[in-house]
Amino acid sequence: MPIENERKFVLLDDGGLESRLAKVPGVTRSLLRQAYLDVPGLRIRAIESTDARRHVFTYKRGVDGQTVEIETEISALDFERLWSQRRETLQKLRYSWDDGPFHWDVDFFKTDEGRTYFAQAEVEMPEDQRTPPAVPECLASHLLATAPAGDPRFTSKRLADRGHAERLLAEIRKRGGIA
Repeated sequence: MPIENERKFVLLDDGGLESRLAKVPGVTRSLLRQAYLDVPGLRIRAIESTDARRHVFTYKRGVDGQTVEIETEISALDFERLWSQRRETLQKLRYSWDDGPFHWDVDFFKTDEGRTYFAQAEVEMPEDQRTPPAVPECLASHLLATAPAGDPRFTSKRLADRGHAERLLAEIRKRGGIA
């Protein structure tokens, strides 16, 4: 069973982090247009990179204290049909890379005008690992806080609500960390 095992880190977006990540060797960049459907745990994504465009249907559900995540590619036509049934939507620019057994994604949540309103790194770890690795050097000076494991305030679905994301970021900055 594909078990999701990740940790999230809130980042300070100083306006230059995106361009710095784009220059790091081995880092890929993609634009994600994402929507959640009316049935809990169902999500669709259009993923656009420099060399391809993919459409992905995802089923995510908590099972026995773990998160099962199953993804499958769908056609562009099926994506558009499902898009018409969307609820929460978001757009984010993602920078990704592998580091040994870990996979890192840095997401910049974007307004319709392209402004970043929240930045977050996420590391996917091997299923049996509980302690996340140190934040990579390219992110260390931008780290605001480590999100508690499984904290629903940091899910993309919640962060799709720009007001929630901006209030959460303001609270983190005010307290100097997670509360």
